[in-house]
Amino acid sequence: MTNKYDASSIKILEGLEAVRVRPGMYIGSVDSRGLHHLVWEILDNAIDESLNGYGKNISIVLNKDGSCTITDEGRGMPIDMHESGKSALEVIFTVLHAGGKFEEGAYKTSGGLHGVGASVVNALSEWVEVEVCKDKKRYFIRFEDGGKKASKLECLGATTKSGSRVTFKPDKRIFSTTEFNYHTIETRIQEQAFLLNGVKLSVDDNINDHHNSFEYHDGLVSFMDYLNEDKDVLHKTVSASVKVNRIDVNFAFQYTDGYQENLFSFTNLVRTKDGGTHEVGFKTAFTKTINDYARNHGFLKDKDKNFEGNDVREGLTSIISVSIPEDLLQFEGQTKSKLGTPEAKTAVENAVSEQLLYFLEENKETAGNIIKKIQKACQAREAARKAKEEARKGKKNDRKSEKILSGKLANAQSRDASKLELFLVEGDSAGGSAKQGRDSKYQAILPLRGKVLNTERASMSDIEKNEELNTIIHAIGAGAGANFCIDDINYDKIIIMTDADTDGAHIQVLLLTFFYRYMREMIETGHIYIAMPPLYMVKKNKEVFYAYDDEELNQIRGNSKVELKRFKGLGEMNAGELWETTMNPNTRTLVQVTLEDAALCERRVSVLMGNKAELRREWIDENIDFTLEEDYRVM
Repeated sequence: MTNKYDASSIKILEGLEAVRVRPGMYIGSVDSRGLHHLVWEILDNAIDESLNGYGKNISIVLNKDGSCTITDEGRGMPIDMHESGKSALEVIFTVLHAGGKFEEGAYKTSGGLHGVGASVVNALSEWVEVEVCKDKKRYFIRFEDGGKKASKLECLGATTKSGSRVTFKPDKRIFSTTEFNYHTIETRIQEQAFLLNGVKLSVDDNINDHHNSFEYHDGLVSFMDYLNEDKDVLHKTVSASVKVNRIDVNFAFQYTDGYQENLFSFTNLVRTKDGGTHEVGFKTAFTKTINDYARNHGFLKDKDKNFEGNDVREGLTSIISVSIPEDLLQFEGQTKSKLGTPEAKTAVENAVSEQLLYFLEENKETAGNIIKKIQKACQAREAARKAKEEARKGKKNDRKSEKILSGKLANAQSRDASKLELFLVEGDSAGGSAKQGRDSKYQAILPLRGKVLNTERASMSDIEKNEELNTIIHAIGAGAGANFCIDDINYDKIIIMTDADTDGAHIQVLLLTFFYRYMREMIETGHIYIAMPPLYMVKKNKEVFYAYDDEELNQIRGNSKVELKRFKGLGEMNAGELWETTMNPNTRTLVQVTLEDAALCERRVSVLMGNKAELRREWIDENIDFTLEEDYRVM
């Protein structure tokens, strides 16, 4: 090891080499999520063409050799000579921050703002082939080994087509997996099709023989039907498209009889999962307009306080899609997850205020039902607020919390929340083993008796009456629902630890539904985990191994004779086994629960946990293969 640090220590990475050395800086990760980010980068370029009026068909093909082909009917990427001495096509695929989106006039609106997509895909691929149809001629170029030009740009002859086709094969040296997921891509293009009226998007999986396509002509209404399919709604979807000061504002909303707010926002077809100025404008418009209407029509008296935003939006599903010209477009960060354009707030606020007021005035009975729902939400929130204030005053509520947790929670000794873990354990037997085997300094144990309440259709008052969920809320210490505050959580990790069987899986789903509906920020910020207990203990040549599935079991035992024990539940493990396999940070496996696609997650939770059995049965029939086979053989 040397302490030398001078000019010779500084390395300059040329061209696309920096992308290969630090791929996470450009695509977030090198797992399945990063792999699919390559698809999104090329897809976004194709969509930008359609968004600006060029082409009505976009296709994605997953090829048998593991490559992916994306084709559009746009203008075709430029192929003429660039001032750098290279063809413009070569510049697009080999130079970072090079693209038509930097040149004023090339695109009216665009989601691919930063111009790194095509070159990053090239840098992280074994090979890339680009075919361009432009000016009645067809051109071709190939790159290999992370972006090195393998052929000159050549003209292949005449054509009547227009557009671009990009085929790339991800580099196995970069990614932990190079297998594309058809359903991930299918979900993404359906969401895009909802926002691109009249454009057909298709995906073909030639490996597993899956095919689908999507085209909508009233996309936001179809999107709302998709999101609220399993919900009971208070009125038909309200949708509008308004242009305000060069910004196209498209939005839809619908109240349901549920308790959750769901807002999905997009800018130039890019999902802005972290919100931004357009969401601020939407929320401001809704709160102000509802309050003005309530006062003008006698629902709110002079002495009454205004409804708060959370009350107004309880049970509201909303979609906002704005198209913003390039010179006004501002995203925060390369991921484009948060809009920063100030003009968007004013545009959305004006558009929504006008359309919402018109809807309320023209539908007075529905408006009255909405106001009554908001009043109930306000009353429930106010009661919860008073209870929380009492809790913060101390002794009385401390005694209440201690009473609820007494005899149930085995808390950790440390009070450093950033290091603490709370295990939600299925059953008293497993809870007893966990208490004995844990690291009591940092690990707390809360045994759960039976299955918790399905909170998909439950109100906050229903949850507070449920003993198990009420205990979880008090243990975590940050409230729930509208009163949840992520800064108050008592533990860094909440770990769901259940038996590796159908009952255990059901408990996991019920708990995840609760966290998703009433403590969603815990999932969004990465605090929820699922423990992975082993299925088998294998004794082989006097050594002990643990197998977490049948494949690992077969690898361990090979052709040898082994002594095999299958764990039917956590309660069959003693404290030492449970610690070593499932709780010890050095040897355990945890699955972190994340929220990648908010629209898909909302629909899945609604369908699988809602009260419409026919939709749930339909989803199961289409997505689950059942088998009665299970291998218990001991060799």
